Amino acid sequence: MVEQDENAAEPQHGDDLAGAFGGNVRRHREEAGLTLERLSTLSSVSRAMLSKVERGEKSPTIGVASKIAHALDVALSDLIGAPAAAASGVAVVMRKNERPVFRDPETGFERHMVSAAPGAGGAEMVVHYLPAQVSMGLLPAYPPGTEKQLVVLKGTLTVAIGGISETLNSGDSLFFQADAEHGFANRTNAPCEYLMVISRRP
Repeated sequence: MVEQDENAAEPQHGDDLAGAFGGNVRRHREEAGLTLERLSTLSSVSRAMLSKVERGEKSPTIGVASKIAHALDVALSDLIGAPAAAASGVAVVMRKNERPVFRDPETGFERHMVSAAPGAGGAEMVVHYLPAQVSMGLLPAYPPGTEKQLVVLKGTLTVAIGGISETLNSGDSLFFQADAEHGFANRTNAPCEYLMVISRRP
């Protein structure tokens, strides 16, 4: 499990990830009129795995979860269970212990939704925790117009984007177009934490 400190969240919501994630996958699949077989083809995730995910019997890795989200044409946050976006002009507070959290059962990677109103203004904000010597692998390309900006809060992060690799240290920032395969890795023996903003232009 990821080393937690005073800046790391203490959420409980992530413990129920399998059931909540699976229910959201099934709902979005049915709304899209897709069979399990068709979703399997679109996502390159086996039908057996999808079935287990939908029934809450299996917590997906970040790679599998991303493939499912892209195949359903929804944000990963929609499947994790992000809070509803705020109406215009309304202030919304999300307490630290209310954060929706995705935990990768194989690597200990954690994705914390920290946007109180994700999607408002066309952007969402997340904090990622990467344990020592953990790689997320390559994530699928996002739709054209999707941009990611991040700043490393702690540790060292290696980012791969379309065959280019950048190493970022604490305090370093990066902007990139996310319409190409990209991945994040912590190749050090210390934990890494970074804040990322994902924006989608209409």
